[in-house]
Amino acid sequence: MSNYFPHTESDIASMLERIKIDSLDALYSDLPESILLKDDYNIPHSLSEHEIREHMSDLGKKNKILTIFAGAGAYDHYTPSAIKYLIDRSEFKTAYTPYQPEISQGTLRYIFEFQSMICSLTGMECANASMYDEATAAAESMMMSCALSKKTNKILVSATIHPYTRKVIDTYAKTRNIYVETIAEKDGVTDRKDMEKKLNNCDVAGVILSTPNIYGIIEDFSGFADLIHAKKALLTICADPSTLAVLKTPAEWGADMACGECQSLGMPLSYGGPYAGYLACKKELIRKLPGRIVGATTDMEGKRAFVLTLQAREQHIRRGKATSNICSNQSLMALHATIYLSLMGNDGLQQVNELSHSGAKYLHNQLIDTGKFSPLFDQPFLKEFALKSTLDLDKVEKNMLENGIMCGIRLDKLKPEHKNSLLISVTEKRTKTQIDKFVELIKQS
Repeated sequence: MSNYFPHTESDIASMLERIKIDSLDALYSDLPESILLKDDYNIPHSLSEHEIREHMSDLGKKNKILTIFAGAGAYDHYTPSAIKYLIDRSEFKTAYTPYQPEISQGTLRYIFEFQSMICSLTGMECANASMYDEATAAAESMMMSCALSKKTNKILVSATIHPYTRKVIDTYAKTRNIYVETIAEKDGVTDRKDMEKKLNNCDVAGVILSTPNIYGIIEDFSGFADLIHAKKALLTICADPSTLAVLKTPAEWGADMACGECQSLGMPLSYGGPYAGYLACKKELIRKLPGRIVGATTDMEGKRAFVLTLQAREQHIRRGKATSNICSNQSLMALHATIYLSLMGNDGLQQVNELSHSGAKYLHNQLIDTGKFSPLFDQPFLKEFALKSTLDLDKVEKNMLENGIMCGIRLDKLKPEHKNSLLISVTEKRTKTQIDKFVELIKQS
């Protein structure tokens, strides 16, 4: 194996002498003999370019390509082909943290554009350079609320947010001694009366809501912000950015912060990642916003230039006073989202939602007409809906997979109280032929 190391024999001898051992084998002297590998490494012989392409093609054939009707935070939206060719450029794929921003103008430029587009979608005044995903963005908004509160570390979270997001919030809260309480749900949406009761019971730093929620329901938050602000608390709304082309923005609901998952902006499903989260806020909260913020300025010659701003919050400066010590972002995926939004524009994004909604409504009604499904809730939805069934869903899922369809997500895996229910999503990629095949297979069940 030493053939693969760049060190010469004299290099190795010098290092061994420095740490006062006689051989490389001595490095493993504390390990039991039974777990040490005695045989040669099982490394295949080298292949030619043609042979390796054939090998990878054969491996790819083992995958089963499915028609996706599953969602719950990761949606099968169309990815314009131009995106792949642009983000595959080496200057993007190999770019890292712009520690010397004066020579990272390209990277700073697209981060600035990403921030600007997120602000445009959410109605917020500031956004950071992206987060890992919705869950970490929501957790960071919780910490912002507590950092800005002078009297409490209690957070209220709606029961209708994504359960995985809630788990990450709880993990962050545990290490920060933040108390998280659940706002009950009623008929698939946040129970306003329960929220009001909990706000009146004690001081609260912030409230986290979601729309569309885990059931795909478009929640109505009319008057929520007034109730929350009257108690000196901050409101965060988790929102799918793709839907904000047609739905009310977090700012229009009166939110102080907005967060969400950017996967819906044309990112391939890719077995769950990598994706990117966003976090935006009102201008007066910007000094507590974690991570990087890129700003625009002019250089000594009066030309437009981009800089990292407000770095005092990051972990390498004033660490003890930072709201969060996070300083990484999903930069390549933020670029993906930026290119997608640039290509789609307002009209394209609206069309995506119109096609998704019409397909979802059609499938929803067709499934109910079979008599084998009924609505779990009577609430408005955009591209995702929950139905309960009289069928054996284990058998339905198996039959669908055999016919090349991922029919949705079993809701009881996310919300155990909803037995024999299915969460189904329809995007602009789903054709009438695919939807009709879904319904026909259900009729045969």
